[in-house]
Amino acid sequence: MTGLRKITLTVCALFLLLFVPLGAALAAGSPGSPPAGSGPQKGPVFILPVDQAIERGLESFLKRGFEEAGKYGASLIVLEIDTPGGRVDSAEQIGSMVRESKIPTLAFIKGDAASAGSYIALNAKKIVMKPGSMIGSASLVDSNGKKVDDAKLVSFWKSKMAGAAALNGRDPDIAAGMTDINLVVDKPELGVNKSKGEIIALTSEGALKAGYSDATRNTPEEAAAWLGYSTDDVFRVQHTGAEKLSQFLTHPAVMTILLFIGIAGVVIELLVPGFGVPGIVGTLAFVLYFFGNYVAGFAGAETWLLFIVGLVLMVLELFVPSFGILGVLGSVSLIAGVVRAAYSFTHALFSLGIAFAAALVVIICFVIAFKERGIWNRFILSDSLSKEAGFIPASEKPELLGQRGISITPLRPSGTALIAEQRLDVVTEGGFIGVNTPVIVVKVEGGRIVVKETQE
Repeated sequence: MTGLRKITLTVCALFLLLFVPLGAALAAGSPGSPPAGSGPQKGPVFILPVDQAIERGLESFLKRGFEEAGKYGASLIVLEIDTPGGRVDSAEQIGSMVRESKIPTLAFIKGDAASAGSYIALNAKKIVMKPGSMIGSASLVDSNGKKVDDAKLVSFWKSKMAGAAALNGRDPDIAAGMTDINLVVDKPELGVNKSKGEIIALTSEGALKAGYSDATRNTPEEAAAWLGYSTDDVFRVQHTGAEKLSQFLTHPAVMTILLFIGIAGVVIELLVPGFGVPGIVGTLAFVLYFFGNYVAGFAGAETWLLFIVGLVLMVLELFVPSFGILGVLGSVSLIAGVVRAAYSFTHALFSLGIAFAAALVVIICFVIAFKERGIWNRFILSDSLSKEAGFIPASEKPELLGQRGISITPLRPSGTALIAEQRLDVVTEGGFIGVNTPVIVVKVEGGRIVVKETQE
């Protein structure tokens, strides 16, 4: 009986050792397998494309997408990512939006989630990658594409990336290795081995092994279905016509051209009025500049106010004598509006400088070509007192030079004298001559007769 009990206990022990771990493994699932669930979760699935450079325009678009998803009771938000990266500050705001969303989020990487794009993906609850896609390569670069070596900035960005990775249970050292070229990362169990001077960038296969991807699927709909969501109601949020136009208008080159046309057109219309076309085109260029930045989320209502006030003050300067004060205030207001509307203070000043220099050349050429129509002609007396206009010039009397006469009125220094039996208006050389005093003509200049006292 004792031997039978031993055999029974041995069999039970073997069962526990072999089948319980196997059952746990099946319950947990393997990498890339769908999470356990009772069935597809119902509700709309919203797909938001992240397929452009990351800047405030994208931030504004995604904010609208999250709001629409909340309004329609979405069960899942899928960020369809294919971006080269962009502005860190905008990525932070988008990452915060994704992280704090009350609706579950899924990052589907269909192309590249590079630089700031990888940060956005890491803030999502789940990451699914398309075969051939990439995540990582998130070292800091400036606007010219040059690597940023500032230790404080690199440390800050590294901590943000590592924090986002750790938030959803991913190894933070790998995220740090995506940002810091000097960091050494050796994680053989995760398939990551980074030497100094390298930056981590993971393929879909490498990300799955490293825990930076939860599954590999071909479409966002497949990714949502893998996560356990019904794809009966899938809504893809598209950019509106205004947002697409805004993307074009906020391109750095386009913004500079608009500023050039705006400055040249408005100033030419103010200096050489009467055409109308330069003023209309210039004002329209400024309107497009502010419109593009407003829709992109760079500018607020105050920028429109600064622009309008600046334009009004510059026009008033032409009609109200203010010794240049109104013109200066108008220029400051206009420049403040332009700079305030742009997404970058430095870029705005750079574009404004180029636009102003180019506009100045065009303005000078235009003013020279149409100088006879310039506003300065309003302040210059251009009428000539000619005989054709009905004006009769005073006759010169050179024959009076040396003639003698007598003052009829006191000369202080002007007055009347009788010379050559003619009453004439005369002036002295500066002194006083009394009445009935002998005088002699010493100079005749047109109608001006100069006399001095003489002794007969």
